[in-house]
Amino acid sequence: MEILGKLIIIGGAVDKGSFTETNLDKDASKNLNFFEAGILKRIIKESKHKEQSRIEVITTASKIPREIGPEYVKAFSYLGAENADVLYIEKREQANDPEVLERLNAADVVMFTGGDQLRLTSILGGTPFVDLLISKYKNTEFIYAGTSAGAAAASNNMIYQGSSSEALLKGEVKITSGLGLIDNVVIDTHFVQRGRIGRLFQAVVSNPKVLGIGLGEDTGLLITNGNQMEAIGSGLVILVDGREVKDTSLTQVELGQPISINHLITHVMSHYDTFDLTTNKMSIHSSQYT
Repeated sequence: MEILGKLIIIGGAVDKGSFTETNLDKDASKNLNFFEAGILKRIIKESKHKEQSRIEVITTASKIPREIGPEYVKAFSYLGAENADVLYIEKREQANDPEVLERLNAADVVMFTGGDQLRLTSILGGTPFVDLLISKYKNTEFIYAGTSAGAAAASNNMIYQGSSSEALLKGEVKITSGLGLIDNVVIDTHFVQRGRIGRLFQAVVSNPKVLGIGLGEDTGLLITNGNQMEAIGSGLVILVDGREVKDTSLTQVELGQPISINHLITHVMSHYDTFDLTTNKMSIHSSQYT
């Protein structure tokens, strides 16, 4: 079935980590600078009505939603998109509210901020809000955009815990169900700066059917038709493909012990590179062989 909507998943902010998490700078707007030139602008460009698109910023993942939401509205406005607002959903009952559902139904774009992806899934999972979100994504020209936690929660399988330094020790990575907009991938964010490659390796080796996607800071993926991925932003996207793993010690070692993996394939994508999830083939935009 053709998917009419688009996913734009973003790794988080540069240097300071995502401003939507715990280390909010006194001047949060400075942290939005990295979006202005690239990724937010691309969201507007890809949306149905461009600068006139109705955009709802959803701050459910954040512990400081009243500070974060208006910063996004300001950033969208700065880029010419004046029809943006914050949709506050802080309790499960609100995800059943007819007024909230009406606003989602009227939206061309939803932008899920960072924070804690477990807050997103525990508040929104199994609600009419998510049912409508998935229906709009599959059947209309609608954009789900998410940064940091908002990106991690987009897939069916979601990493919600696991230290970066010890992530290739058995049991260090915790996975649960995400919002379910895209199958057969698992997404990790703040990837390069926080050294999370081991975390993604373990997520993939425990279920090699799943493609691991590691998003660097200031980097995103635009996914169209549910299977065509294009790297956007200034950093790197790391893909981890476990389908050809030949051997691993995963089931033999004790909890807390390091895991061995033989023949795990990785790809590194940067700006304009594409990857087809149907064929698992990558195309390098600036290939030295073309």
